[in-house]
Amino acid sequence: MAATGYRLGVLEGDGIGPEIVPAAVEIATAAAAAAGVTLDWVPLPLGADAITTHGTPVPDETRRTLGELDGWFLGPHDSVSYPEPHRSALNPSGTLRKHFRLFANIRPAKSFPGAKAVCENADLVIVRENTEGFYADRNTYAGSGEFSPVEGVAIAMGIITRAATERVARVAFDLARSRRKKLTIVHKANVLKLTTGLFRTVCQEVGREYPDVVVDDFHIDAMTVHLVRRAQDFDVIVTENMFGDILSDLAGEISGSLGTAPSINASADTAMAQASHGSAPDIAGQGLANPVAMILSGAMLLEWLGARHADDAVARAARIIEAGVAATIESGVSTRDLGGSASTSEFTAAVVKAVQGAS
Repeated sequence: MAATGYRLGVLEGDGIGPEIVPAAVEIATAAAAAAGVTLDWVPLPLGADAITTHGTPVPDETRRTLGELDGWFLGPHDSVSYPEPHRSALNPSGTLRKHFRLFANIRPAKSFPGAKAVCENADLVIVRENTEGFYADRNTYAGSGEFSPVEGVAIAMGIITRAATERVARVAFDLARSRRKKLTIVHKANVLKLTTGLFRTVCQEVGREYPDVVVDDFHIDAMTVHLVRRAQDFDVIVTENMFGDILSDLAGEISGSLGTAPSINASADTAMAQASHGSAPDIAGQGLANPVAMILSGAMLLEWLGARHADDAVARAARIIEAGVAATIESGVSTRDLGGSASTSEFTAAVVKAVQGAS
């Protein structure tokens, strides 16, 4: 089979980013080679280092180049440590999501044999609408979406539209159809009747186009309880921006560690691999970071490319990565957040060896 090739951006970011992003790149490269795929990596400036070299955390050249690539790996950012005015501005992740209209944030949570988990057989995916809701930095064309009419009063706009909800609902239902054919809508329609009520209604309407998918729905507060008690019963969860952010962190911990929680942010024509966790500056540079979330985010991007381009080879590379990570953890090699003692580099080396064995 002829090799296929893709150009992917590499943005290491801050904190533990320069440790976990290279680990993900090394493993993706090994898996791609095993599957007969060529990956051309394009390093680009972003984050605190970019402020030093370019005067901004997201240089224009970074945005321009990303628009020419097939996708990219984005490391975590530590924007709270940036000097003003950058600290108060839209953070690098939000800037890229908004600029490229990455409307679907897909966040799996899956337990690994051999790793400690609250729910040992969780296997679910949260599909989070990424452009609206109460997140003021993403829900307006211009301006922050937050304002203070008088001192001591602050107001945020929570925006839900039919068009954006239909768009993300179809992503979620298509995903459910490819998995266990069950979808859960999360909302707060008993209180936020117009906004999240519209979200629930539109998702239910889209669901009628998928008669093979079983649909239910829960209020956000009840859903937190259900995840803790019976995460294994859920397949695909679709919800608005803020609820999805909160639930995906909870689901990551339930399935073992936020360090294992991957994600991609996607539009119809591009995608960004980004671990769900933050930059963990307290452990940066110590070799303690768990690279699993970033590694699996890379696998998700390769899987997305396989679906977009009908490319079985790059989809196989994604499966090789997933199998290599699972086999490594099950063998007893893991970082300390999963109960093991391996360093970031030791765990990476073990996964590379497993991946190379797949060829």
